[in-house]
Amino acid sequence: MTIPKLIIYWFSGLAKKKLTPARILAIGFGLIIACGTLLLMLPIASKNGQSLGFFDSLFTATSAVCITGLVVVDTGTHFTRFGQFIIILLVQIGGLGIMTMSTLIALILGKRIGLRERILIQESFNQYNLSGLIRLIINVLTVTFMFEFLGGLILSLRFWADFSLDRALAFGFFHSISSFCNAGFDLFGQVYGEYCSITPYVNDWVVKFTTAGLVISGGLGFPVINELFQYSKTKKLSLHAKMVIRISLLLILTGTVLIFLVEIANKNTIGGLDHSGKFLGALFQSITTRSSGYNSLDISQMNNASWFIMIILMFIGGSPSSTGGGIKTTTAGVLITAVIATIRGKQDVEIFERRLPQDLINKAFTITFVSLSWVCFGTLIMSLVEPFSFIKLFFEVMSAFGTVGLSTGITNSLTDLSRLLLVLTMFMGRVGPLTIMLAITTSEKTQTGRYITDRVMIG
Repeated sequence: MTIPKLIIYWFSGLAKKKLTPARILAIGFGLIIACGTLLLMLPIASKNGQSLGFFDSLFTATSAVCITGLVVVDTGTHFTRFGQFIIILLVQIGGLGIMTMSTLIALILGKRIGLRERILIQESFNQYNLSGLIRLIINVLTVTFMFEFLGGLILSLRFWADFSLDRALAFGFFHSISSFCNAGFDLFGQVYGEYCSITPYVNDWVVKFTTAGLVISGGLGFPVINELFQYSKTKKLSLHAKMVIRISLLLILTGTVLIFLVEIANKNTIGGLDHSGKFLGALFQSITTRSSGYNSLDISQMNNASWFIMIILMFIGGSPSSTGGGIKTTTAGVLITAVIATIRGKQDVEIFERRLPQDLINKAFTITFVSLSWVCFGTLIMSLVEPFSFIKLFFEVMSAFGTVGLSTGITNSLTDLSRLLLVLTMFMGRVGPLTIMLAITTSEKTQTGRYITDRVMIG
């Protein structure tokens, strides 16, 4: 049985077992991670001809499928081309989403997309109705491959000035896919030294703006990109698109200014660059911190204040139905708007002349509370077993949850327990904390009545 047919068989079987959409999505990601782990364990995946081992293979496969970018071995120097191909394939599957890939395969094989599969697509993309889902999938695939092709072409032409044509093409398209999927995996270690990310191109405007453009596009979310493409015809944007664009721009600008101010005197980061290099370094780090994980500055040499700023950016992450992680930009926007409304004594939460429903506000608070609770739990456990400072461990856990992939340089020194904890954190960050909670909830009881209202004192 070929791999495409095997994937269709898996999801058809899961759908027939009447599992909830949340459970099917969680199990689907788990199955892909399991396959990736087995493939990366093969000796032909490593340049030394030896198996990477279960825990390191599991960590790498999870990081790829969950489009995180945290690594325990350098991708460019440790893995063969086979191993690198498996990693970028897992990144592509993880970036597009399980249901998008399975739908693509089903369409190629001429399979019918039934109601159950449409419900799964609806859950995967957070859509409110079942109409137009197949068209949405086709648009997602078209947009993804278009951005990745154009980005790969630009980067390949740039890298051709430094490398042979075959390496330039491999580097160009690998990093284009990794950038658009907000994964942060790179191959530059085989040329410039292990774990260097794109620091050799700190002053290269072509590489950094192409990479940043791909990262921003992937992090906006496919529905927003689709609206932007249709804007010339419709001349309007939905409330969701307006929130995503405004909050994304605000986070990029705020992050750039804060990192610039904190690091301007640090000779080990942007302090040693010229004026344009300082601005470009701060801007690029602000953009990539929210989800992609690429770094043109040495993260381990940054100030604690910068790490804390980046922790906040990583926690917010990308936007819904995007390749980014975190609690999402719209969740943060709803929370801030709700807090402002409460402070002003308003009963309704309003934004862009629209009133937000209470269930949406409750969902935003739930996602934030569950996410922050898990990050705090993970940081606490790692603090008990690791010798590193609290801020470094907090940074590592938040990077995993936000599916970012940035590190202060401690990932490959962590114990197996901490790595397993990061694996679970990456999985939660990619699948979604609320989806995970719904997947493990067994109660299917419906509320038949309501208790009387009472009050407690707070504040």
